[in-house]
Amino acid sequence: MRLDGKKAVVTGAGRGIGKTIATRLASLGADVAIVDIDGETAGSTAAEIASTGATAIAYELDITDTERVAAVFKGIAEDLGGLDILVNNAGLTRDNLFLRMSSNDWDLVMQVNLKGAFNCTRAAVRPMMSQRSGRIINIASVVGLVGNVGQANYAASKAGLIALTKTIAKEFGGRNITANAVAPGFIETPMTESLPEKARADFASKISLRRFGSPLEVANLVAFLASDEADYITGQTISIDGGML
Repeated sequence: MRLDGKKAVVTGAGRGIGKTIATRLASLGADVAIVDIDGETAGSTAAEIASTGATAIAYELDITDTERVAAVFKGIAEDLGGLDILVNNAGLTRDNLFLRMSSNDWDLVMQVNLKGAFNCTRAAVRPMMSQRSGRIINIASVVGLVGNVGQANYAASKAGLIALTKTIAKEFGGRNITANAVAPGFIETPMTESLPEKARADFASKISLRRFGSPLEVANLVAFLASDEADYITGQTISIDGGML
């Protein structure tokens, strides 16, 4: 499974799962655009990847800014010499019980998690159409499939992202562009690491494999969907949750 010569964009790649995805794609031969609203972390990730001999370029970008997204993605395609893979990973949470959730927190999560993916996909799909090939991989969540207490905004945004994935797959399949969603469950991140030990044990007990997943395991699934081995997979939502569902 190789990605030699492929040009990839990963949003929210300055840290966390996005950084691991970008690093994994680069390790398989892809040239990677590191997109993040935090230019400093984007630059640090790009430098770290470039130190291995791979090509990585950092771009500071607020993905909710439609015009700016179009301009930056045009620049990415020029800088990298094309665009083959888009990973819509950028996202955030603003958790609260439904009756306590503010309109601002609802709107912000929808803007970043859903509209941001819309903006980036629309910008990326144009060069993909011209070359009649492409991979769009959206990082959703198991809560987009089953919901979750205190995450009405996040769950709705991820459910919307799954529906967007299926629609993109239908509209652009004729141009050999695939679109799939990855739905992680509990993954080892700074957020889950900060949970009390009792809470971690309780969550793990509900997972068939009795452990949280790793960012690299998510990245490996993304890399597979980006590769030629996944040519005939599109419109799918693949849960990576250790059997939690």
